Amino acid sequence: MRPAPDAILLRRRERCRVMRSWAFLCGAIAAEVTGTLAMRASQDHPAWLIVVAVGYFIAFFMLTQVLRAGMPVGVAYGVWGAMGTALIAGIAALVFGDPFTTPIVGGIAMIIAGVLMVEFGSHRDSAEDAAR
Repeated sequence: MRPAPDAILLRRRERCRVMRSWAFLCGAIAAEVTGTLAMRASQDHPAWLIVVAVGYFIAFFMLTQVLRAGMPVGVAYGVWGAMGTALIAGIAALVFGDPFTTPIVGGIAMIIAGVLMVEFGSHRDSAEDAAR
């Protein structure tokens, strides 16, 4: 038996909503990483503070769009924070010569593992959904 056209349309809309929220989240992460790295650069050249302000404005605007699209705040903020931390640590090591030691890598791995647990825990069990 084929699904009704309405069911197909609803699944497509849901996929688009999910993809849009993840696209906004990636944009928010990129903007936050840019703003934070610009903050580090502003220590030598204060003009970078303009990039800091714009980067954080864009990051929070996009994070708001992620939440409006329906992503749970714990997942959105967790992924945003974990990916931002990992990217900033790696890029700052390359660009600014900041330390990137084994304990730092281990800490980032634990942050990412914790965020994955929050992400997987945010999905309802299929049996729960069927009961509702």
